[in-house]
Amino acid sequence: MSTYVYGITAGSNPALPEGMAGVGEPPRPVRILKAGELAAVVSDAPEALRPKRRDLLAHQNVLAEVGAGRCVLPMRFGNLAPDDDAVTQVLTERAEHYHERLRELDGKDEYNVKASHVEEAVLHLVMAESPELRALAEANRQAGGGSYEERIRLGELVAAAVKAKEAEDSKEVQSLLAPTAAAVSVGVESTGWLLNVSYLVVRDSAEAFLAAAEHARKSFTHLDLRVNGPLPPYSFVEPGPLEPAGSTVGAGVDGK
Repeated sequence: MSTYVYGITAGSNPALPEGMAGVGEPPRPVRILKAGELAAVVSDAPEALRPKRRDLLAHQNVLAEVGAGRCVLPMRFGNLAPDDDAVTQVLTERAEHYHERLRELDGKDEYNVKASHVEEAVLHLVMAESPELRALAEANRQAGGGSYEERIRLGELVAAAVKAKEAEDSKEVQSLLAPTAAAVSVGVESTGWLLNVSYLVVRDSAEAFLAAAEHARKSFTHLDLRVNGPLPPYSFVEPGPLEPAGSTVGAGVDGK
């Protein structure tokens, strides 16, 4: 039977809550596999695993429980190994790498920040900032709406202005947040979002980071800015045999 891997931590840490259950229907019992000074948090893998909400939440809950008060290298949902021996073999072979990453990430959490434009607000803003757009809009209005070609031209210019504003806003928000983070990971482009960035934040600096995010929210009233965290540091674990780019099913539980 395949082994489902939730995360990796120091072997001296694990003490799972009694009866902890993970993915699967019925939920598979969560257990610890140790190899030297490392440990993997695992369960038996259910057959035909799919990214259903119950299992996504179960994966996240296991990491939250195990990660309370200790550093865990989180795996994304669906990370499978052929069996327990394969897991302990990788832990042994890559022990130095995992110890280094645990030291690097100890005491830090991930915060994912997404932002999109509030359509009506950004349209008002780009019109207010561009005398050319205002003049064209007024000319069309006085001409009873303008010709088809004039309306198309105005629409294209407005779309270009909004696109430029997206790049500008993304850069400015990142410049406000980056100084409060230990590391930054830019996420994949996603439809509807002009910003999708994860920040690795020292727990003692979380208040400063969240204050910077709130300042950005108040400064950019034409943005819908969302902060998700604290999360396990998914975006700051390099791909490897047991890391997020391994044998996975579906998307990460953080929804990125």
